Amino acid sequence: MNQSVIKAMQLLDLFTEKENELTLHEISERANIPKSTAYRLLMTLESGGMLEKRIESKHDAKYRLGLKLLELGELVASRLELRNIALPFMQTLAEQINEAIHLVIVNQNKATYIEKVDSDRALRLNTRIGKSTPLYIGSGPKLLLAYLPKEKQNQILAGPFETLADGRVVTQEQLAQELNEIRQNGYAFSIGEQDLDTTGISYPIYNYEGKVIASLAISGLSSYYEGENFEKIKKKSQEAAQNISKQLGFRG
Repeated sequence: MNQSVIKAMQLLDLFTEKENELTLHEISERANIPKSTAYRLLMTLESGGMLEKRIESKHDAKYRLGLKLLELGELVASRLELRNIALPFMQTLAEQINEAIHLVIVNQNKATYIEKVDSDRALRLNTRIGKSTPLYIGSGPKLLLAYLPKEKQNQILAGPFETLADGRVVTQEQLAQELNEIRQNGYAFSIGEQDLDTTGISYPIYNYEGKVIASLAISGLSSYYEGENFEKIKKKSQEAAQNISKQLGFRG
């Protein structure tokens, strides 16, 4: 582990509700490190927006927690809110269609699964909460990629690409066409991309600003995704995604 990073994070713990501003001397003393080391760490945290420095005089300054921490806290809170709101609808959907239901979000240049409700079928899919995959593999990730800003989308489209589970090779042209189709159809579809003999279908979840912030991804053995059962899966899944979006304030 990087000891400098650990020490810097420990400095943030020195700030409390009662003592929300500290001087360099106070920080050095409480962290039991030399002033020169404390100053270097504080400069790093300040440059990253984790701390703010308020200068009181030529020789005196106080540090306080920065707005970057508030921004990160809001991101965590929004993810927790999304999970809490989505989970009851996911559980109901799983009871209706008996397939695995996933909640997927963009995490940097990956898709991350932040919630899951399993089916009661004997064969389970290789997915778990916290799993991250490329944004071009599987219906849930691809749906998110389709609604990303063009600049970030182009970064992913530039490759390189991993081979799909069934051995198919992803190409830029084929992926770009798929993303256009997803936006036109309003949902994403995949077969054998993350796991062999499995099918996935995903619908967008919107926030109050009308932005796609997650995908509701349904997946299972391909043999169940046929005929009337497939139409039922599509209908119930779309309704669940719409209901979650409404709970998040979407009025589109």
